[in-house]
Amino acid sequence: MELERLIAALGPTEVVGGAPVEISALAYDTRDVGPGALFFCVPGDRTDGHAFAPEAVEAGAAALVVERPLRVDVPQVVVDSVRTAMPRAAVTFFGDPTAELPVAGITGTNGKTTTAYLLRSILEAAGNRVGFLTNIERRVGGEPRAVDLNTPESTDLQRLFREMVTLRDDACVMEATSMASSKGRLDGTRFAVLVFTNLTQDHLDFHGTMEDYYAAKRRLFDQAEIAVVNVGDEWGRRLAREVSGAITFDTATDPLDANLALRGRFNRANAVAAASAARALGVGDDAIRRGLEAVELVPGRFEPVDEGQPFTVVVDYAHTPDALETVLESARELTRGRVICVFGAGGDRDREKRPLMGQVVAELADDVLVTSDNPRSEEPAAIAAEVVDGLSLEVELDRRRAIEQALESAREGDVVVIAGKGHEQGQEIGGRKIPFDDREVARDALRRLRAKV
Repeated sequence: MELERLIAALGPTEVVGGAPVEISALAYDTRDVGPGALFFCVPGDRTDGHAFAPEAVEAGAAALVVERPLRVDVPQVVVDSVRTAMPRAAVTFFGDPTAELPVAGITGTNGKTTTAYLLRSILEAAGNRVGFLTNIERRVGGEPRAVDLNTPESTDLQRLFREMVTLRDDACVMEATSMASSKGRLDGTRFAVLVFTNLTQDHLDFHGTMEDYYAAKRRLFDQAEIAVVNVGDEWGRRLAREVSGAITFDTATDPLDANLALRGRFNRANAVAAASAARALGVGDDAIRRGLEAVELVPGRFEPVDEGQPFTVVVDYAHTPDALETVLESARELTRGRVICVFGAGGDRDREKRPLMGQVVAELADDVLVTSDNPRSEEPAAIAAEVVDGLSLEVELDRRRAIEQALESAREGDVVVIAGKGHEQGQEIGGRKIPFDDREVARDALRRLRAKV
């Protein structure tokens, strides 16, 4: 594609140097640059893409998109914001694929992934092949793809949409996150339907306030043909007032009396959200029911770990006060004994939620072990101290030992909830990612306990 055609999509620009060139690819990472690429010098939180411009040119970049002219011998398109320009260029370069591909997005603090799995299953039950983009799994043209960012950068995202169209996917189901919204990754994406599940405290390290967090979700609905909104949530009620023609649902509604394999009251709510979105897309009740009933497991979402033990063990991604409350209330419904909870709070993330998480777990669990959960650059002991904040909660910073200790203490009829990491397969500690999977750690511990009997 000629550079001039892409420039026309970017709005007010200045072009510095060089003759017209042909663009063969878009890139924002020098590792992805090849001959003919248009390289976006994106300013980031830790590094500035402008510093890598010479490396990109050496790798074959035919032109750059920059916020200030650089000393390189290729055409440079100067824009006010490279991040804003990137999705505009991507939509043009890949031929506006979501004008051809119906995209169903799910946004909200909790329930996005499970709702996405349920909605995909419903659409498949209706005879569709479905592209899929979540933080657990990606699928394009019926084939799995590697998972990186929850919501890919705009150039990667629009390329994936184009591949789905080319490979004859009938629709795409995806998570639409607030961070992706704020960073413009979803700009230019058309949503045939966009579901709002809820909004509770999370990511305030990034957004600053709940109002800004809401605004990041709200702006996505300007890109949606149909809005499907949970009015059982206070932010959802506000959203329904602000979005004209929104289809509303309340999670107390029973989704067609479907016999759900997924356990937990909150999964009934996720099923209602998925069913409401499917109806908005014209799917019939029979396919909705069959699709809901076909989902037996969502990795790391109230996922059972069963090695024949006389108590229940579930692993869940819950890492906010509201999500912990929901999971522990569901665990209480299952138990004939105690609820035992292992959890922690992530480092370099919203600190305000840490004591709130501690309070919720102290109130709703009978036995608690506060442990490490992706401390990143922070000291695990300091994070745990903020979680405990005066509460009488036991702390075991070694997550493996905390899980083992909880399982060793469990008795017949108890429910052990291992919360925070869900499907994740690593612990982020001091800039390194160490292999760690709560499910496998629990499974190994349960096998050792069984061997002792």
